[in-house]
Amino acid sequence: MLRPDKGLNKTIYFHMDVLYTVDEKYLQAIEELYYGELPKALHLFNEVLSADPEYARAYYQLGSCYFYQFKNYQTAGYYYKQCISLEAEFPDVYEHYLKLLITLKMDRSVEEVAQKALRVPGVCKARIYEYLGLYAEEQQNFAKAKQQYRLAALATAVPAEHNLFQDHLERIGKKQDTNRAVIYTTGGN
Repeated sequence: MLRPDKGLNKTIYFHMDVLYTVDEKYLQAIEELYYGELPKALHLFNEVLSADPEYARAYYQLGSCYFYQFKNYQTAGYYYKQCISLEAEFPDVYEHYLKLLITLKMDRSVEEVAQKALRVPGVCKARIYEYLGLYAEEQQNFAKAKQQYRLAALATAVPAEHNLFQDHLERIGKKQDTNRAVIYTTGGN
C-alpha cells in the first residue's frame, strides 16, 4: 500500500522498500499509458495531483485522456485550462487544447489560445497554423484558410510537412474554383 509522506518540499511515496517522488510517480503513469494501461495511469495521475495539486503536466495528461479516450470534452477542457493556468509555458498542451476548442467550435477561444500558443517557445507554430487553416476551411472561409496554410508552410523546415501544406493550398484552390463555378452557374439563370 502506498502512503504519502510530505517532507522536503516533495511528496515521497513509500511502497514496501521503494521510495517514489512525485516526478517518479508521474513517469510511472506515463509508462502505464505507453503500455495501454489507462486505468492504472489515471489512478497514478490522480495520486500525483493529490500529492501536488500544482503539478501542471498531470493535468495535461488527464486532459488528453479525457479528450482522446473518453471523448469527455468538458472534463478535458477543464484539465487543459488547469495546466495552462499553472504552467503557461508548457508547449505540449496548446496543440491539443486548440484541437479541442476547434472540435467544440469555440471561435473566440480558438483565436485566443492560438495567439497565446504562437508566443510560447517550443510550440510547433506550423501545426497551430495548420489547425487554424483546417478550422477556417471547415467554415468555408477559404481566404483565411489559405493564409493560415501559407503561414504553416513558412513556419516549417520539414520537407514532408511543407508538401502537406502545399497540398492543403492546392485543395483550397480547387474548392475556390468549384465555388466560383457553382456561383456562376446558379447566377446565370
